[in-house]
Amino acid sequence: MSENVSKQIRSEVTKEGKLLIYVESTAMPEPKEDEVLIRIEASPINPSDLGLLIGPADVSSMSVSGEGENAVVTMDIPEGLLRMLETRLDQSLPVGNEGGGVVVKAGSKDLEDLVGKTVGVAGGSMYSQYRCVNAASCFVMHEGVTSAESASCFVNPLTALGMVETMRLENHSALVHTAAASNLGQMLIKICLDEDVPLVNIVRKEEHVDMLNGLGAKFVCNSSKETFMQDLVSALVETGATIGFDATGGGKLSGQILTAMEVAANQTATEYNRYGSNTFKQVYIYGGLDRSPTTLNRAFGFSWGLGGWLLTPFIGRIGPERFEELKQKVADEIKTTFASHYTKEISLEEVLQPENINVYSKQATGEKYLVNPNK
Repeated sequence: MSENVSKQIRSEVTKEGKLLIYVESTAMPEPKEDEVLIRIEASPINPSDLGLLIGPADVSSMSVSGEGENAVVTMDIPEGLLRMLETRLDQSLPVGNEGGGVVVKAGSKDLEDLVGKTVGVAGGSMYSQYRCVNAASCFVMHEGVTSAESASCFVNPLTALGMVETMRLENHSALVHTAAASNLGQMLIKICLDEDVPLVNIVRKEEHVDMLNGLGAKFVCNSSKETFMQDLVSALVETGATIGFDATGGGKLSGQILTAMEVAANQTATEYNRYGSNTFKQVYIYGGLDRSPTTLNRAFGFSWGLGGWLLTPFIGRIGPERFEELKQKVADEIKTTFASHYTKEISLEEVLQPENINVYSKQATGEKYLVNPNK
Protein backbone atom coordinates (compact mmCIF):
# COMPACT_ATOMS: atom_id res chain seq x y z
CA MET A 1 0.00 0.00 0.00
CA SER A 2 1.21 3.52 -0.82
CA GLU A 3 2.18 5.54 2.25
CA ASN A 4 0.23 8.50 0.83
CA VAL A 5 -3.08 6.70 0.29
CA SER A 6 -5.78 5.34 2.58
CA LYS A 7 -8.60 3.17 1.23
CA GLN A 8 -12.13 3.21 2.60
CA ILE A 9 -15.64 1.89 1.95
CA ARG A 10 -18.09 4.42 0.52
CA SER A 11 -21.88 4.29 0.13
CA GLU A 12 -23.81 6.45 -2.33
CA VAL A 13 -27.49 6.80 -3.22
CA THR A 14 -28.22 8.23 -6.67
CA LYS A 15 -31.19 10.33 -7.72
CA GLU A 16 -32.12 7.46 -10.02
CA GLY A 17 -32.79 5.24 -7.00
CA LYS A 18 -29.62 3.17 -7.04
CA LEU A 19 -27.38 2.31 -4.09
CA LEU A 20 -23.66 2.09 -4.89
CA ILE A 21 -21.05 0.59 -2.56
CA TYR A 22 -17.37 0.71 -3.46
CA VAL A 23 -13.78 1.17 -2.25
CA GLU A 24 -12.28 4.61 -2.70
CA SER A 25 -8.67 5.75 -2.30
CA THR A 26 -8.18 9.02 -0.44
CA ALA A 27 -5.16 11.04 0.60
CA MET A 28 -3.49 9.86 3.80
CA PRO A 29 -5.01 11.98 6.58
CA GLU A 30 -2.72 14.23 8.61
CA PRO A 31 -3.52 14.70 12.32
CA LYS A 32 -4.24 18.16 13.65
CA GLU A 33 -2.74 19.37 16.91
CA ASP A 34 -5.39 17.69 19.06
CA GLU A 35 -5.62 14.53 16.93
CA VAL A 36 -3.91 11.20 16.42
CA LEU A 37 -3.65 9.06 13.30
CA ILE A 38 -4.87 5.49 13.79
CA ARG A 39 -4.21 2.45 11.63
CA ILE A 40 -7.66 0.83 11.76
CA GLU A 41 -7.38 -2.95 12.10
CA ALA A 42 -10.91 -3.91 13.13
CA SER A 43 -14.40 -2.44 12.79
CA PRO A 44 -17.67 -4.31 13.40
CA ILE A 45 -20.67 -4.33 11.10
CA ASN A 46 -23.45 -3.16 13.41
CA PRO A 47 -27.11 -2.62 12.50
CA SER A 48 -26.45 1.13 12.70
CA ASP A 49 -23.68 0.73 10.10
CA LEU A 50 -26.01 -1.16 7.78
CA GLY A 51 -28.43 1.76 7.97
CA LEU A 52 -25.84 3.83 6.10
CA LEU A 53 -24.08 1.11 4.13
CA ILE A 54 -27.24 -0.46 2.67
CA GLY A 55 -30.21 1.38 4.18
CA PRO A 56 -33.57 0.48 2.60
CA ALA A 57 -32.01 -0.92 -0.58
CA ASP A 58 -33.33 -4.23 -1.91
CA VAL A 59 -30.49 -6.72 -1.37
CA SER A 60 -32.16 -9.23 -3.72
CA SER A 61 -31.58 -6.78 -6.59
CA MET A 62 -27.80 -6.76 -6.01
CA SER A 63 -25.39 -6.78 -8.94
CA VAL A 64 -21.61 -6.33 -9.06
CA SER A 65 -19.48 -4.75 -11.75
CA GLY A 66 -15.68 -4.87 -11.75
CA GLU A 67 -13.44 -7.03 -9.56
CA GLY A 68 -11.44 -6.79 -6.36
CA GLU A 69 -10.96 -3.28 -5.04
CA ASN A 70 -12.47 -1.93 -8.27
CA ALA A 71 -15.78 -3.70 -7.70
CA VAL A 72 -18.97 -1.64 -7.43
CA VAL A 73 -22.06 -3.14 -5.78
CA THR A 74 -25.39 -1.81 -7.07
CA MET A 75 -28.83 -2.30 -5.51
CA ASP A 76 -32.26 -0.87 -6.24
CA ILE A 77 -34.03 1.35 -3.72
CA PRO A 78 -37.82 0.98 -3.74
CA GLU A 79 -39.39 4.13 -5.19
CA GLY A 80 -41.51 4.81 -2.12
CA LEU A 81 -38.46 4.82 0.15
CA LEU A 82 -36.24 7.10 -1.92
CA ARG A 83 -37.89 10.19 -0.41
CA MET A 84 -36.48 9.24 2.99
CA LEU A 85 -32.97 9.61 1.58
CA GLU A 86 -33.37 12.98 -0.14
CA THR A 87 -30.71 14.68 1.98
CA ARG A 88 -28.02 12.15 1.01
CA LEU A 89 -28.69 11.82 -2.72
CA ASP A 90 -25.57 11.77 -4.92
CA GLN A 91 -23.28 12.05 -1.89
CA SER A 92 -20.43 9.57 -1.43
CA LEU A 93 -20.41 8.79 2.30
CA PRO A 94 -17.81 6.90 4.37
CA VAL A 95 -19.08 4.09 6.59
CA GLY A 96 -18.24 2.52 9.96
CA ASN A 97 -19.25 3.93 13.35
CA GLU A 98 -16.51 2.46 15.54
CA GLY A 99 -13.28 0.53 15.38
CA GLY A 100 -10.02 -0.47 16.96
CA GLY A 101 -6.47 0.07 15.88
CA VAL A 102 -3.01 1.34 16.71
CA VAL A 103 -1.96 4.99 16.97
CA VAL A 104 0.80 5.59 14.41
CA LYS A 105 1.21 9.37 14.57
CA ALA A 106 0.43 12.24 16.94
CA GLY A 107 -0.50 15.77 15.95
CA SER A 108 1.52 17.33 18.76
CA LYS A 109 4.27 16.44 21.23
CA ASP A 110 1.75 16.34 24.07
CA LEU A 111 0.10 13.32 22.43
CA GLU A 112 3.22 11.36 21.49
CA ASP A 113 2.81 8.99 24.44
CA LEU A 114 -0.22 7.56 22.59
CA VAL A 115 1.87 6.41 19.63
CA GLY A 116 1.98 2.61 19.59
CA LYS A 117 -1.06 2.31 21.88
CA THR A 118 -4.06 0.17 20.94
CA VAL A 119 -7.22 2.25 21.09
CA GLY A 120 -10.91 1.92 20.47
CA VAL A 121 -12.66 4.84 18.86
CA ALA A 122 -15.96 6.05 17.40
CA GLY A 123 -16.71 8.88 15.06
CA GLY A 124 -17.54 7.43 11.65
CA SER A 125 -15.47 6.46 8.60
CA MET A 126 -14.02 3.44 10.39
CA TYR A 127 -14.10 1.17 7.35
CA SER A 128 -10.91 3.03 6.45
CA GLN A 129 -7.29 1.95 6.56
CA TYR A 130 -6.29 5.11 8.43
CA ARG A 131 -8.35 7.59 10.40
CA CYS A 132 -7.57 10.85 12.24
CA VAL A 133 -9.58 11.38 15.43
CA ASN A 134 -9.55 13.72 18.38
CA ALA A 135 -7.24 12.16 20.95
CA ALA A 136 -9.75 12.79 23.75
CA SER A 137 -12.29 10.52 22.05
CA CYS A 138 -10.00 7.46 22.17
CA PHE A 139 -10.61 4.55 24.52
CA VAL A 140 -6.99 3.80 25.44
CA MET A 141 -6.70 0.06 26.04
CA HIS A 142 -4.57 -1.78 28.58
CA GLU A 143 -1.49 -3.69 27.54
CA GLY A 144 -2.35 -6.95 25.79
CA VAL A 145 -5.70 -5.85 24.35
CA THR A 146 -5.91 -6.39 20.58
CA SER A 147 -7.49 -4.17 17.95
CA ALA A 148 -10.21 -6.78 17.38
CA GLU A 149 -11.04 -6.82 21.10
CA SER A 150 -11.26 -3.04 21.20
CA ALA A 151 -13.25 -2.68 17.97
CA SER A 152 -16.69 -2.81 19.61
CA CYS A 153 -15.84 -0.50 22.47
CA PHE A 154 -18.48 2.11 21.83
CA VAL A 155 -21.89 1.20 20.37
CA ASN A 156 -22.77 -2.03 22.19
CA PRO A 157 -21.05 -1.43 25.56
CA LEU A 158 -22.31 2.13 25.98
CA THR A 159 -25.79 1.18 24.77
CA ALA A 160 -25.96 -1.63 27.33
CA LEU A 161 -24.68 0.67 30.07
CA GLY A 162 -27.05 3.36 28.83
CA MET A 163 -30.05 1.10 29.31
CA VAL A 164 -29.24 0.60 32.98
CA GLU A 165 -28.46 4.31 33.43
CA THR A 166 -31.75 5.28 31.75
CA MET A 167 -33.64 2.82 33.93
CA ARG A 168 -32.30 4.56 37.04
CA LEU A 169 -32.67 8.10 35.70
CA GLU A 170 -36.36 7.43 34.98
CA ASN A 171 -37.06 5.77 38.35
CA HIS A 172 -37.49 2.16 37.26
CA SER A 173 -35.90 -0.76 39.10
CA ALA A 174 -35.80 -3.58 36.54
CA LEU A 175 -35.84 -3.85 32.77
CA VAL A 176 -36.77 -5.92 29.71
CA HIS A 177 -34.52 -6.45 26.69
CA THR A 178 -35.29 -8.02 23.31
CA ALA A 179 -32.87 -9.72 20.89
CA ALA A 180 -31.15 -10.64 24.11
CA ALA A 181 -28.79 -13.26 22.65
CA SER A 182 -26.86 -10.60 20.72
CA ASN A 183 -23.40 -9.38 21.76
CA LEU A 184 -25.10 -6.37 23.31
CA GLY A 185 -27.62 -8.57 25.09
CA GLN A 186 -24.88 -10.70 26.61
CA MET A 187 -23.10 -7.57 27.84
CA LEU A 188 -26.33 -6.35 29.45
CA ILE A 189 -26.77 -9.66 31.25
CA LYS A 190 -23.27 -9.37 32.74
CA ILE A 191 -23.85 -5.75 33.79
CA CYS A 192 -27.16 -6.56 35.45
CA LEU A 193 -25.75 -9.58 37.27
CA ASP A 194 -22.84 -7.49 38.54
CA GLU A 195 -25.08 -4.61 39.66
CA ASP A 196 -27.95 -6.79 40.95
CA VAL A 197 -30.49 -5.39 38.47
CA PRO A 198 -33.41 -7.72 37.63
CA LEU A 199 -33.47 -8.33 33.87
CA VAL A 200 -36.05 -10.04 31.65
CA ASN A 201 -34.50 -11.31 28.40
CA ILE A 202 -36.53 -12.02 25.26
CA VAL A 203 -35.19 -14.29 22.49
CA ARG A 204 -36.69 -16.21 19.56
CA LYS A 205 -34.89 -19.57 19.71
CA GLU A 206 -34.63 -22.24 22.37
CA GLU A 207 -30.88 -22.57 21.91
CA HIS A 208 -30.60 -18.90 22.85
CA VAL A 209 -32.57 -19.62 26.02
CA ASP A 210 -30.01 -22.26 26.94
CA MET A 211 -27.10 -19.98 26.06
CA LEU A 212 -28.33 -17.10 28.21
CA ASN A 213 -29.16 -19.41 31.10
CA GLY A 214 -25.55 -20.55 30.85
CA LEU A 215 -24.44 -16.94 31.33
CA GLY A 216 -26.47 -16.74 34.52
CA ALA A 217 -29.62 -15.10 33.19
CA LYS A 218 -32.57 -15.94 35.45
CA PHE A 219 -35.46 -14.77 33.26
CA VAL A 220 -35.38 -15.73 29.57
CA CYS A 221 -38.60 -15.80 27.54
CA ASN A 222 -38.87 -17.34 24.07
CA SER A 223 -41.21 -15.22 21.91
CA SER A 224 -41.76 -18.12 19.49
CA LYS A 225 -43.39 -20.31 22.16
CA GLU A 226 -47.16 -20.49 22.61
CA THR A 227 -46.70 -19.71 26.31
CA PHE A 228 -44.65 -16.56 25.62
CA MET A 229 -47.11 -14.03 27.05
CA GLN A 230 -47.75 -16.16 30.12
CA ASP A 231 -44.01 -16.61 30.66
CA LEU A 232 -43.39 -12.89 30.16
CA VAL A 233 -46.07 -11.85 32.64
CA SER A 234 -44.66 -14.26 35.24
CA ALA A 235 -41.16 -12.80 34.78
CA LEU A 236 -42.52 -9.25 35.06
CA VAL A 237 -44.44 -10.05 38.23
CA GLU A 238 -41.30 -11.46 39.81
CA THR A 239 -38.94 -8.68 38.67
CA GLY A 240 -41.24 -5.67 38.69
CA ALA A 241 -39.76 -4.50 35.38
CA THR A 242 -41.57 -1.47 33.97
CA ILE A 243 -39.12 -0.30 31.29
CA GLY A 244 -38.10 -2.17 28.16
CA PHE A 245 -35.65 -1.75 25.28
CA ASP A 246 -36.72 -3.27 21.98
CA ALA A 247 -34.17 -3.91 19.23
CA THR A 248 -36.75 -5.27 16.78
CA GLY A 249 -38.77 -2.08 16.40
CA GLY A 250 -41.40 -3.38 13.99
CA GLY A 251 -44.16 -5.89 14.56
CA LYS A 252 -46.08 -6.47 17.77
CA LEU A 253 -43.33 -7.14 20.34
CA SER A 254 -43.23 -3.64 21.87
CA GLY A 255 -47.01 -3.79 22.30
CA GLN A 256 -46.80 -7.25 23.82
CA ILE A 257 -44.27 -6.01 26.38
CA LEU A 258 -46.52 -3.09 27.38
CA THR A 259 -49.52 -5.43 27.58
CA ALA A 260 -47.64 -7.91 29.78
CA MET A 261 -46.46 -5.06 32.03
CA GLU A 262 -50.09 -3.95 32.43
CA VAL A 263 -51.25 -7.49 33.29
CA ALA A 264 -48.41 -7.82 35.81
CA ALA A 265 -49.27 -4.47 37.40
CA ASN A 266 -52.94 -5.40 37.72
CA GLN A 267 -52.07 -8.59 39.57
CA THR A 268 -51.00 -6.45 42.53
CA ALA A 269 -53.67 -3.74 42.15
CA THR A 270 -55.95 -3.21 45.15
CA GLU A 271 -58.86 -1.64 43.27
CA TYR A 272 -60.32 -1.46 39.76
CA ASN A 273 -59.43 1.48 37.50
CA ARG A 274 -61.28 1.75 34.19
CA TYR A 275 -58.31 3.65 32.72
CA GLY A 276 -55.89 0.85 33.51
CA SER A 277 -53.20 0.62 36.14
CA ASN A 278 -51.47 3.70 37.51
CA THR A 279 -48.09 2.05 36.99
CA PHE A 280 -46.19 3.90 34.27
CA LYS A 281 -44.82 1.56 31.64
CA GLN A 282 -42.14 2.57 29.12
CA VAL A 283 -40.73 0.81 26.06
CA TYR A 284 -37.92 2.33 24.02
CA ILE A 285 -37.27 1.18 20.46
CA TYR A 286 -33.55 1.37 19.76
CA GLY A 287 -33.23 -0.81 16.65
CA GLY A 288 -34.98 -1.91 13.49
CA LEU A 289 -34.41 -5.63 13.10
CA ASP A 290 -38.05 -5.89 12.03
CA ARG A 291 -38.82 -3.25 9.40
CA SER A 292 -42.57 -3.83 9.37
CA PRO A 293 -44.89 -1.25 11.01
CA THR A 294 -44.96 -1.16 14.80
CA THR A 295 -48.39 -2.41 15.89
CA LEU A 296 -50.03 -1.79 19.27
CA ASN A 297 -53.14 -3.53 20.54
CA ARG A 298 -53.75 -0.84 23.21
CA ALA A 299 -54.49 -3.36 25.94
CA PHE A 300 -52.37 -1.53 28.50
CA GLY A 301 -54.38 1.41 29.79
CA PHE A 302 -53.22 5.02 29.52
CA SER A 303 -50.16 5.17 31.75
CA TRP A 304 -47.48 4.23 29.24
CA GLY A 305 -44.90 5.56 26.83
CA LEU A 306 -43.38 4.32 23.58
CA GLY A 307 -40.45 6.17 22.04
CA GLY A 308 -37.07 5.94 20.43
CA TRP A 309 -33.76 5.68 22.24
CA LEU A 310 -30.46 6.72 20.68
CA LEU A 311 -26.98 6.56 22.18
CA THR A 312 -25.77 10.04 21.18
CA PRO A 313 -28.54 12.02 22.95
CA PHE A 314 -28.10 9.77 25.98
CA ILE A 315 -24.41 10.69 26.18
CA GLY A 316 -25.39 14.36 26.09
CA ARG A 317 -27.94 13.74 28.82
CA ILE A 318 -25.49 12.25 31.33
CA GLY A 319 -22.77 14.84 30.77
CA PRO A 320 -19.01 14.56 30.13
CA GLU A 321 -17.96 13.46 33.62
CA ARG A 322 -20.26 10.43 33.72
CA PHE A 323 -19.44 9.63 30.11
CA GLU A 324 -15.72 9.46 30.96
CA GLU A 325 -16.51 7.11 33.85
CA LEU A 326 -18.42 4.80 31.53
CA LYS A 327 -15.62 4.91 28.93
CA GLN A 328 -13.11 3.86 31.56
CA LYS A 329 -15.34 1.02 32.71
CA VAL A 330 -15.51 -0.26 29.12
CA ALA A 331 -11.73 -0.07 28.70
CA ASP A 332 -11.17 -1.86 32.02
CA GLU A 333 -13.61 -4.69 31.19
CA ILE A 334 -13.18 -5.03 27.42
CA LYS A 335 -11.98 -8.64 27.77
CA THR A 336 -14.73 -9.67 30.19
CA THR A 337 -18.05 -7.82 30.52
CA PHE A 338 -17.73 -6.16 27.12
CA ALA A 339 -16.08 -8.94 25.15
CA SER A 340 -17.50 -9.29 21.63
CA HIS A 341 -17.59 -12.37 19.42
CA TYR A 342 -17.33 -12.44 15.63
CA THR A 343 -18.03 -15.17 13.11
CA LYS A 344 -15.86 -13.82 10.30
CA GLU A 345 -13.17 -11.21 9.60
CA ILE A 346 -13.33 -9.63 6.15
CA SER A 347 -11.26 -7.14 4.16
CA LEU A 348 -12.55 -4.00 2.42
CA GLU A 349 -12.77 -5.95 -0.84
CA GLU A 350 -14.66 -8.75 0.88
CA VAL A 351 -17.22 -6.26 2.19
CA LEU A 352 -18.30 -5.98 -1.45
CA GLN A 353 -18.65 -9.70 -2.12
CA PRO A 354 -22.29 -10.85 -2.55
CA GLU A 355 -21.83 -13.99 -0.45
CA ASN A 356 -20.78 -11.81 2.50
CA ILE A 357 -23.42 -9.13 1.92
CA ASN A 358 -26.15 -11.77 1.92
CA VAL A 359 -25.06 -12.84 5.41
CA TYR A 360 -24.23 -9.62 7.23
CA SER A 361 -27.23 -7.73 5.81
CA LYS A 362 -29.61 -10.15 7.56
CA GLN A 363 -28.48 -8.94 11.01
CA ALA A 364 -28.98 -12.46 12.34
CA THR A 365 -28.16 -13.12 15.98
CA GLY A 366 -24.85 -14.98 16.17
CA GLU A 367 -23.65 -13.74 12.75
CA LYS A 368 -21.34 -10.81 13.49
CA TYR A 369 -18.81 -9.69 10.88
CA LEU A 370 -15.62 -7.74 11.59
CA VAL A 371 -14.03 -5.56 8.92
CA ASN A 372 -10.22 -5.35 8.88
CA PRO A 373 -9.38 -2.53 6.44
CA ASN A 374 -5.71 -3.50 6.51
CA LYS A 375 -6.24 -7.22 5.91
